[in-house]
Amino acid sequence: MTDTLVALPTPVRDVFDTVQSRNPHEPEFQQAVHEVLESIAPVLEAHPEFVDGGILERIVEPERQIMFRVPWVDDTGRLQVNRGYRVQFSSVLGPYKGGLRFHPSVNLSIIKFLGFEQIFKNALTGQGIGGAKGGSDFDPHGRSDAEIMRFCQSFMSELYRHLGEHTDVPAGDIGVGAREIGYLFGQYRKITNRHESGMFTGKGVQWGGAEVRTEATGYGAVFFVQEMLAVRGSSLEGSRVSVSGSGNVATYAIKKAWQLGATPVTASDSSGYVVDDEGIDVDLLRQIKEVERGRISEYAARRPGARYIEGARPWQVPVDVAIPSATQNELDADDARALIAGGVRAVAEGANMPCTPAAVEAFQAAEVLFAPGKAANAGGVATSALEMSQNASRQRWSFDDSEARLRSIMKDVHDAAFDAAARYGRPGDYVVGANSAGFERVAHAMLAQGVI
Repeated sequence: MTDTLVALPTPVRDVFDTVQSRNPHEPEFQQAVHEVLESIAPVLEAHPEFVDGGILERIVEPERQIMFRVPWVDDTGRLQVNRGYRVQFSSVLGPYKGGLRFHPSVNLSIIKFLGFEQIFKNALTGQGIGGAKGGSDFDPHGRSDAEIMRFCQSFMSELYRHLGEHTDVPAGDIGVGAREIGYLFGQYRKITNRHESGMFTGKGVQWGGAEVRTEATGYGAVFFVQEMLAVRGSSLEGSRVSVSGSGNVATYAIKKAWQLGATPVTASDSSGYVVDDEGIDVDLLRQIKEVERGRISEYAARRPGARYIEGARPWQVPVDVAIPSATQNELDADDARALIAGGVRAVAEGANMPCTPAAVEAFQAAEVLFAPGKAANAGGVATSALEMSQNASRQRWSFDDSEARLRSIMKDVHDAAFDAAARYGRPGDYVVGANSAGFERVAHAMLAQGVI
């Protein structure tokens, strides 16, 4: 991983060496830091004050790392103990902001990589929010509502002391949907004895939530693809789209792709994927995954003409646009080559870092438009910030108004990344553009506020 840093200034290499030595068993975090450091060299050359001011040394180290046990009792009366995390990375632009993930794969490395990415993603939105991430290795799948409630109440009984609308504002992520957010918020309200709506986003619209928040990450990724294609004089109209995953991000990316004239043909889960050449039926997908909490194979069983491929990922299917929306490092170099051979024109990360570095290199070498997650999936956190604004002003915006604001923000995110890439000599490179634009905003604020 260090090979691509050899040609960079010594301070950059030294910072990454320190990250490796301090975090030796955290590959996801190292990968995220490496990707940012290797892409911001032009920024550091143009702004030596960032190097002299110790921005790099500080930005790779979280302001605070919180790790705690979460004891709870299952329905059989047996004691269970999980591990909880909250990594508060940067508050220089505003209160910490980032989701909570409940999944067996969660560990400190994953939470730190997600929190580090969140710094720049949140900066790109221009919404005045810092970067954080949290979660637990608890698996909500197969658990009863009562078990999930007890777990969430135990989790929040420790975490609440670190949260607040002016301090740290969590949201949902993998494994944390409306049900979990309701239990978490209810426990926070009981413990603190105040109805502080702005301390959690992704709430139900009946009790302080924002319209479009559920749809925002998936919708935003598709809006970003539309902006990328427009630069090349094209659009989504008539395109075949491949989407991985079947959660909120994937479902609403599929829905918005339909609305913009494309045909989304795949969806997946950890067991395999389905191909539907007539286009994914969003209502059926939501019924199976959200209501019945079933497997993606059931979609093919109930949808004439759809095919289920077990134990594989959907990247062998020829498409014009790909939106990986499942999890980190799900799309590797071989998958990228398959997509390129199938004629893919644009790839946008709906999930956080779903493409491996080798896959990104392959896309860029083939001149495929590629949007990193910190830009393409910024719609979720951007709409969370809009929810915070509504809570603060006790207003409620309509669905259409909220969607229009989301689309405007995603255009601004695209333009910021596109302009920064051109300014630093890498036109069309959205990785360099997104990292540079986000880093600039954070670095200037860090310099202004002193060594803290």
